[in-house]
Amino acid sequence: MTSPVEPRIVRCPACGGDSVYAPSNRWRPFCSERCKQGDLGAWASEQYALPDKGAPSDDWDAEPR
Repeated sequence: MTSPVEPRIVRCPACGGDSVYAPSNRWRPFCSERCKQGDLGAWASEQYALPDKGAPSDDWDAEPR
């Protein structure tokens, strides 16, 4: 006989609370629809954008160093 598997508890990436990481949690890895929607809103408003390190050099005529 197989024993039931304990649900895996992870930290919600939005609020830091406990979240059940299982098919029974339709918002996983988030704990709630509110946290999932808040994360989507942050992504859509480009709050997760990486900083620009500047344009690459177009100095093709320079001598190799």
